[in-house]
Amino acid sequence: MDSAQFLRRDAAAEYLKQKFGFGSYRTLAKGAVTGDSPEFYKAGAIVLYRREALDRWASGKISGPKKSTSDHKTD
Repeated sequence: MDSAQFLRRDAAAEYLKQKFGFGSYRTLAKGAVTGDSPEFYKAGAIVLYRREALDRWASGKISGPKKSTSDHKTD
């Protein structure tokens, strides 16, 4: 495996912010505990993410189009 394929948590959060407009270090850290996280790997205490996993996770968080903020239909 090419190590350039992996992002540490701080770089993963920055990647999400730049590409999707949301995501933070704290969101990723909390998600790793609660299970609401992109797939990750560990190298000792270091958490590593792949861009593809970040993309899948972020895309899953984005809803379909809405016409109103009170529109609660699930997609």
